[in-house]
Amino acid sequence: MTRISKLEAITFDVGGTLIKPWPSVGHVYAEIAARHGIKKASPEMLNRKFGAAWQAMKSFNHGREEWAALVDQTFAGLGDEPPSQTFFPELYDRFSEPDAWHVFEDVVPTLEALAASGMRLGIISNWDERLLPLLERLRLHTYFDAIVVSCDVGFAKPSPVIFEHAAKKLGAAPELILHVGDSSQHDVAGATAAGFQSRLIDRKEDPQPPLRIKSLHELEVEVY
Repeated sequence: MTRISKLEAITFDVGGTLIKPWPSVGHVYAEIAARHGIKKASPEMLNRKFGAAWQAMKSFNHGREEWAALVDQTFAGLGDEPPSQTFFPELYDRFSEPDAWHVFEDVVPTLEALAASGMRLGIISNWDERLLPLLERLRLHTYFDAIVVSCDVGFAKPSPVIFEHAAKKLGAAPELILHVGDSSQHDVAGATAAGFQSRLIDRKEDPQPPLRIKSLHELEVEVY
């Protein structure tokens, strides 16, 4: 692993990097759908359909209407009416609840170690208005000096604008900021275009240094 020099701040993606849906998107969808009469949609089926619908989206700005369209596509053919006309509001609110999410085990220890070292920490996330309250309820918000969300900035990753906004809030030059995320396109490419350093986290595959890490704990080694 290549050590990072002259680093003043680290920013993190949220979904897939700090937290993930729990037990999965499909499990949450199936639970709520069953209460509304759709009982044959298994979590596994809904995970597949959600993944396909997500991949088919050409652009996604994380607005409520876009989420409704994505959920409708996921449930296409599974009910008499689309979720946007029935249970979508309940489903949307469900993902604002902390027990619908799992904080990865390496997150809190790493954030505590980095914060104790004096490192400035931030979030750069493509998300909606539910993120800040969710981070508060997960007790993660206190670790961060800046939380930059696409719905507030008006630009989503990989646009360099959202990264530039974070750099300004952190008071650090882009080249002195490391961004960590789980998307090659949104996080690594976006950060690189904005002049940030970057790391891709992939907890499932063996790391391919220097740009890929398997655990956030590796950041503790890099910055010391």
